[in-house]
Order: sequence, then C-alpha cells, then structure tokens
Amino acid sequence: MASDLLHHLDTDKSMVLDGIHPRVLRELGKVLTKPLSIIYQQSWLNGEVPVDWRLANVTPTYKKGQKEDPGNYRPVSLTLVPGKVMEQIILSAIMQHVQDNQVIRPSRHGFMKGRSCLSNLISFYDKVTHLVDEGKAVNIV
Repeated sequence: MASDLLHHLDTDKSMVLDGIHPRVLRELGKVLTKPLSIIYQQSWLNGEVPVDWRLANVTPTYKKGQKEDPGNYRPVSLTLVPGKVMEQIILSAIMQHVQDNQVIRPSRHGFMKGRSCLSNLISFYDKVTHLVDEGKAVNIV
C-alpha cells in the first residue's frame, strides 16, 4: 500500500519542512517503500508517531473578501509527506474495518465514500415511492 501511495504522490505540491520534494519521494518510491513500511509498522505497534511527522508549518491561505481582513484567511497545515502517507494507510485500515464489520449501517450516508446528501435523497425518494406504489400512507414532515 505504501508503494502505491508513493507512486501516486502529487508532484505539483511544494516542499515542506524537510526540503524533500514530493517528486523525489515518488521517483524513489520503490527504494523507500521497505524502510517506510518498517517505520509505519513500528509506529503502529508502539502507538507513537515520529516527532518530525507531528510538526507542521501552519500558513494562512486567502479565501475571499478583503485581503486586509484576517478573517478571510484559513490556516493550512503543511506536514511531511511520509506522515501523510501513514495517515492514508491508517485511514484505509479504519475504513476497511468499518465496512467489513458493518459498523455504519448502509442507511447512513455521511462521511462514507460514494455516499452523499444526493445519494441519501435518492434512497429516501425510492423508499417513499415504493410505499406509495404499494398503497401505503406516507407522512413526511
């Protein structure tokens, strides 16, 4: 998994705190996969994330409106790429666990990949039309 994530790094992103460009990590992905996997495994087993991966460079990014107003900026946290890759691996493991063990019922649509407000609305509409087709009463508030 680490190999795939390194191979698909966005090379248009800039260097962060470590000064290593994502393109370098992408090009050296095959070489770096094994050592990074060892670090990820040890981090998972120990429950500790390397200190450097916890550091972030927070910079304000302009949203809209007057540039003089501090409220028109949002903080963006720039962290090291290996830490981001580890986050993706953990997210993938958690989501796989949630799906395999049906922690979240299929009727729930929030925060699930491939589900949205629109898919929830379509599902609701489908259930209501089936009830109406069967001649059953439907009350909606």
